[in-house]
Amino acid sequence: MASGAFGRTTQKCKACEKTVYLVDQLTADDRIYHKACFRCHHCKGTLKLSNYSSIDGVLYCKPHYDQLFKMTGSLDKSFEDAPRSARVDRSSGHESNANSRFSSMFVGTQDKCVVCKKTVYPIEKVAVDGSSYHRPCFKCSHGGCVISPSNYVAHEGKVYCKHHHSQLFMVKGNFSQLEDKHENIKAPIEYPVPDDNAECAS
Repeated sequence: MASGAFGRTTQKCKACEKTVYLVDQLTADDRIYHKACFRCHHCKGTLKLSNYSSIDGVLYCKPHYDQLFKMTGSLDKSFEDAPRSARVDRSSGHESNANSRFSSMFVGTQDKCVVCKKTVYPIEKVAVDGSSYHRPCFKCSHGGCVISPSNYVAHEGKVYCKHHHSQLFMVKGNFSQLEDKHENIKAPIEYPVPDDNAECAS
């Protein structure tokens, strides 16, 4: 029978409650996990000891922990799909100091995303031309391309990547495509090119 590193232990994985062999054992926050069970509760992504956060043994990758907890400032809203043991018991009257510290970071914000119309918190805000966007909402209006404040063009209240903007609006220097699509688009007026050798009419 197997012994040593492959031998059975009495340790149970915190995530799946099954026995953990020593060769497959990972310890985090004084809890034992299978390496394969050490995953973000929200996205199911594999975690490393250097990139995780946890609340009462419920594991999260750093981005989802920040998104779910820090940005809402509320354990009740952010961890609705988490096991009950990970939630704060409000009936006891004890509220986490961390909870109130994080929620105070977001009190009073009035900024709304111009795309989805939801509140934009400072940690996720992209501000362009006096408008606020969530980072995922700040994308090309035509192709959905990822853009940044350094590589976009704003046009009539919409944002575009430079490539799509030039395709749509800069055909031969003509901006007539900006008119309502139901209107007739007029061809640009072509002026004759002056001939340097031609004499001026007096």
